[in-house]
Amino acid sequence: MNTVGSLSGTRVKLVVCTALTALAVGVGLPARVVLALALTSLAIPVAVALAGGGRAVRDLLLPLRRPASSSGLGHTSEQGERFVT
Repeated sequence: MNTVGSLSGTRVKLVVCTALTALAVGVGLPARVVLALALTSLAIPVAVALAGGGRAVRDLLLPLRRPASSSGLGHTSEQGERFVT
């Protein structure tokens, strides 16, 4: 489970299950439906932890933020140093 693609797909499934759980509570669906959705939402991080460890769970719950496009020209610090000479 080290690939970014599978982890992002799992993240989407987690968000969908969590949203469906909240929707089920809001609409007033039976408790067993809400419980099933909630347990599924909780089981996803547990399965990721069993497959990939704590780091995979961190990556699942806290995805890396990309720098804003307005934060420069997109050069690395080494490239920036070469341009300043």
